Amino acid sequence: MKPEEIIQHARRIIGSWGGDTSSGSAAGILAEAREFLRIYAGEKSSFYQSLGTIDQRNTGDYVMRYIVSTLESFIRFVENGLHQGISIKRKAQIDVVSDFLGQANNLLETNGVHPAAPTMIIGAALEEFLRTWVEEAGASLGSKKPSIDSYAKVLRENNLITKQDVKDITSWGGLRNHAAHGEWNEVNDKSRVSLMLEGINLFMRKYGE
Repeated sequence: MKPEEIIQHARRIIGSWGGDTSSGSAAGILAEAREFLRIYAGEKSSFYQSLGTIDQRNTGDYVMRYIVSTLESFIRFVENGLHQGISIKRKAQIDVVSDFLGQANNLLETNGVHPAAPTMIIGAALEEFLRTWVEEAGASLGSKKPSIDSYAKVLRENNLITKQDVKDITSWGGLRNHAAHGEWNEVNDKSRVSLMLEGINLFMRKYGE
């Protein structure tokens, strides 16, 4: 959802309060506001968590004013371009990964270089992109071993990527594994590796901006 649509949705929730100070009315709007912030701000955000601290034994008027204040703060947050933003550290990490992908592209276009070489670089770049994303998100692998598949599963568990993204990542990771295990026949098609590179570039642009 675009920022302006998120803001419009937040204002609609605020506007649904017609001055009814009953606890029942406030509870319904609170539930909607919390679900909205869970989806668009994230469960770890202070906006979402703050609404979980409300004691619903308070008057409906108090609850509603708290909801409105929280949503208005979130609106300002989105208006200032901070929604779904990434840190300076994360941007630097993405720049490094992009450089690796550029090197891989140069190798792909170099005669005499087996596609396995750029495949390894592309796979390493993808893993680094996912690893630093998991780190930035404050997520944990738990008992999982560090790998492309593990990072993808954690990101999916935290609703940061889609099911289709996971399928794509699994496919890309498979090509990297073929190259890593010396299964040259599986990675001798430059066009296939080129599609992998293009797909990962698109994936990074989608989630790295």
